[in-house]
Amino acid sequence: MKLVIFGLTISSSWGNGHATLWRGLCRALAGRGYQIVFFEKDASYYAAHRDFSGLPGVALMLYPSWEEVRPLAEKELADADLGMVTSYCPDGIAASELLFSSPVRLRIFYDLDTPVTLQNIRAGLPVAYIGPRGLRDFDLVFSYTGGRALEEVRSRLGAQRVAPLYGSVDPAAHRPEAGVEAYRADLSYLGTYAEERQERLVRLFIEPSRRLPDRRFVLGGSQYPEHFPWTKSIFYVKHVPPPAHPAFYSSSALTLNVTRSVMAEMGYCPSGRLFEAAACGTPILSDDWEGLDSFFEPGREILIARTTAEAIDAIETPREKLARMAKAARERILSGHTAAHRADDFEKALEAASRPLINT
Repeated sequence: MKLVIFGLTISSSWGNGHATLWRGLCRALAGRGYQIVFFEKDASYYAAHRDFSGLPGVALMLYPSWEEVRPLAEKELADADLGMVTSYCPDGIAASELLFSSPVRLRIFYDLDTPVTLQNIRAGLPVAYIGPRGLRDFDLVFSYTGGRALEEVRSRLGAQRVAPLYGSVDPAAHRPEAGVEAYRADLSYLGTYAEERQERLVRLFIEPSRRLPDRRFVLGGSQYPEHFPWTKSIFYVKHVPPPAHPAFYSSSALTLNVTRSVMAEMGYCPSGRLFEAAACGTPILSDDWEGLDSFFEPGREILIARTTAEAIDAIETPREKLARMAKAARERILSGHTAAHRADDFEKALEAASRPLINT
């Protein structure tokens, strides 16, 4: 099975959550015999932070412009079984048009940013990676977000078949490791700066760091502005590359997950960081959103905080209790949310999409 993907990036994890997801899923699919060709525009900000060493069965095609790469893309699609365009693909509309004119068996769209897409559609704003006909010409649409987002993708964008394809973790890349002193934390947070997360980050991370000056808080991620409200107990790591994620998590007594507001409001949109941290055996504290209990059992596999006081209570939870919680979460993730499980979901959706669509 040959799969051609037109995506944002697989080559760099800097400032985005797409790359690590693709690496795990592509590894799992390649292990099942898929031949994968990934077209990625050669953006300077990713070129400066490349952390991808390649995968067997995966060919990365970096290109300077769509005009230059179009003949190669057309050639790769000519003998492909599956073609896919993703959200935030810089040439998403042009790639979709080429895909529709190709002989591939199934034409797929994967929205890894569904709440953002729908927010813009509701506001009447243009979406750079979706054309004027919406998603009605695709045979299958995957959404990183489940729940009510699936019906809205149908009603607003005309998608005929929609299936959730959530984040996952690659156990070969994320597992418990020895701690590293530079990452040692009573509470850690790993994520790119986003204004939409800031209010929750202040409430659950920054304010606790003010009230607990003797505790150690470690924040890892890029694009944090100069005006960010640092405190004396926050230690900053500008970029934590994917190979260092296990050491980062394994050095934390507790790690925080904070969801962008547009994602939290939609619900059923678990960050890949949740799965990564759990696979590394690290206890997790998260903000609350609809559907979280579909992935973790609150109180037994994950702690939830809505207020600064609740975040402080979580930080002060006895280590023995945190260790039991982390063990349960790791077992939950490895039994249902690995990249291999997502490859199963992918193939089941392909099988369903190959059957005639019955309108009721």
